[in-house]
Amino acid sequence: METSFALTGKGYVIIAADTTAARSIVKMKVDEDKIKALGPHLLMAYSGEPGDTVQFAEYVERNIRLYQIRNTYSLRPSAAASWVRRSLAESLRSRHPYSVNLLLGGYDTASYDPHLYWIDYLGTISEVPFAAHGYGSYFALSLLDRYHNPEATLEEGLETLKRCIDEVTKRLVVSPGKYKVKVVDKDGVREVEI
Repeated sequence: METSFALTGKGYVIIAADTTAARSIVKMKVDEDKIKALGPHLLMAYSGEPGDTVQFAEYVERNIRLYQIRNTYSLRPSAAASWVRRSLAESLRSRHPYSVNLLLGGYDTASYDPHLYWIDYLGTISEVPFAAHGYGSYFALSLLDRYHNPEATLEEGLETLKRCIDEVTKRLVVSPGKYKVKVVDKDGVREVEI
């Protein structure tokens, strides 16, 4: 029952993901970090098949780092999202496709804008102001649609995210216990408590 949320605000992107690692009806781990920092201003939340998610996230992380080493500068969020989408689309046409859904958020240090991308396992990509994956998305998207404000401060954005988490906890039959929340802005990537 994986759940991940993300939203943008005035100069930031917040990404939250549950910390449960489960298979079928068995909960195996409750402290899994499903948000990977891909660069100094780039975050990616992943969900899907357990083996695929970790392998694909590490593949993306290593290749974006390799790009930075070769070119002495980081990929901008839009370029990173396009590369990730292409990688998923190519794997879809191979014998071993990745079953991974992603939320990729970053802060563009050139244009001083936050960007959030919703990417699914079929290689579909969309730049969005807010997004969700997993069973929690059935409850969170309506709240995000109602309460999201693109000019909101970080505190207001965290309050909107807290509403989503509370709603999922209240309404979802098998709700995740804890969430890890990370923010990316002009100062870089950091974890916050909610």
